[in-house]
Amino acid sequence: MRTGRSLAELELIVRNRICGVCSERTESGECGLEKPSGCALFQLFPEVAKAIASVTSDDINDYVGAIRGQVCAVCVDQIPGGSCEKRQQVRCALDAYLLLVVDAIEEATGKVFDRSGPGFSGQSGVRTRPEIRL
Repeated sequence: MRTGRSLAELELIVRNRICGVCSERTESGECGLEKPSGCALFQLFPEVAKAIASVTSDDINDYVGAIRGQVCAVCVDQIPGGSCEKRQQVRCALDAYLLLVVDAIEEATGKVFDRSGPGFSGQSGVRTRPEIRL
């Protein structure tokens, strides 16, 4: 069943799932980034949610492509040609936790992955398409 969630609801769900396991988190549980507002995952969250919602696939590589094309392409940290030093140094939360982000958003919007094959590509296809209210 499709569940319409607002962008704010999705962001809260993702924050609850990701921030608790983020390597930048301090011992007290706070964000350890010098500028928490600069976290690529949440700085560009509307684009992240739209990119994930645009994919109808059980293959995580399709989500990676959507993120690269719709989010990384507008990120200030990516240089022309598609290279990103933060991504290469595993300092981009969006890239580092992409699987968890996709999982959290798709689960919150009612999608179930068929994880029977490599890259999550199963033959049964996607059962629902996520709906995000913007």
